Amino acid sequence: MIARELYLSQIRPFIGKPVVKVIAGIRRCGKSVVLQLIKEELMRNGVGEDSIIYMNFESFEWIDISDARILYAHIKEVVEKTGGKPFILLDEVQEVRDWEKAVNSFIVDWDADVYVTGSNSRMLSSELSTYLTGRYVSIHVMPLSFKECLQFHGISSCQDKEVLRAGFTKYLRSGGFPAVHTAEYDYEAIYRMVYDIYSSVILRDTVQRHGIRNVELLERVVKFTFDNIGNRMNAKNIADYFKSQHRKVDTNTVYNYLEALQGAFIIQRVPRYDIKGKEQLQTNEKYFVSDLSLIYAVMGYKDRIISGALENIVYWEMRRRGYDTFIGKQDSREVDFVGIRKTEKIYIQVTYRMESDATIEREFSPLRSIADNYPKFVVSMDDVWSDDIEGIRHRHIVDFLVDENW
Repeated sequence: MIARELYLSQIRPFIGKPVVKVIAGIRRCGKSVVLQLIKEELMRNGVGEDSIIYMNFESFEWIDISDARILYAHIKEVVEKTGGKPFILLDEVQEVRDWEKAVNSFIVDWDADVYVTGSNSRMLSSELSTYLTGRYVSIHVMPLSFKECLQFHGISSCQDKEVLRAGFTKYLRSGGFPAVHTAEYDYEAIYRMVYDIYSSVILRDTVQRHGIRNVELLERVVKFTFDNIGNRMNAKNIADYFKSQHRKVDTNTVYNYLEALQGAFIIQRVPRYDIKGKEQLQTNEKYFVSDLSLIYAVMGYKDRIISGALENIVYWEMRRRGYDTFIGKQDSREVDFVGIRKTEKIYIQVTYRMESDATIEREFSPLRSIADNYPKFVVSMDDVWSDDIEGIRHRHIVDFLVDENW
């Protein structure tokens, strides 16, 4: 178990405060470990173990706690026995119907310190404010970053270049689900494990939650999206593709399926941003997958999606570092990513190799046309070609990911 400091640092300012700490992310991304780390931190800070109430609703032990009333009654009984301020940690709480009502009462009735985890994006949305009346803060936990993956394997980010490059190749192929890094598995075993995660997410967090009947169509939408990682698309594009294959599909149905997949953290829609007009655009967005291993588990490993895979990694790294991230539009040109963090901006182009002068021009030209002084990067897997051009920095993706100072 590694200390996932990225998330603990977001949670610490709220420890002991009367707000619910909502920790959400795709199944098996490490939310339970974060909850265990919080428990350990509470105990180091002097909280007695008797004051900590920990419940994992994926365990059969709590199968009878099915709704808010039963949950409240159980917690009340424990609190009355132990006395004092309770510290309540609830894992995969979305399994309990109307859990928000019980959690709100914990704060109102006992000034409890409450932490919950869950596997659907509603736990990160403003919809929660209806139930928790502003008394919550959301933290999105993601699968392991490249640096966390190195840490998992006891590799320092200061290791020599060859070690880090080899580590990245494995990360690119294995993804970041912690379970696949707990032992030395071959890729076939890794993808089998990840496919089990995928199946659970599709069934429990997508099909059952949204009452989807046409599972075969849902899986076709998944495969189309996975096969087009890094390409611009929307529900209409996908529906038109199916129609070209002589399958009549309603655009609204595809849109609803994409929303359901996003709600289960399988994919993430990334909107476009007009760099000159400084506004979001409503067309030709991209979708990225929460972990590349999901693509390989469902469709097999494909070298031809390498550019999209690299974009996928860079996108989530930007999100981890707190950037609101968009696809950039600069006149008729496209910038792979625009990141906005408070008063900061960053522009990033991602490509596999600088294979020709035309590739170099294609990647650097959109950034050269942006007339501001915010950092601009071209990121690739080139070891030989390393020039900077007109203040635009070219970085190998490994160096880019381990660098704390963009």
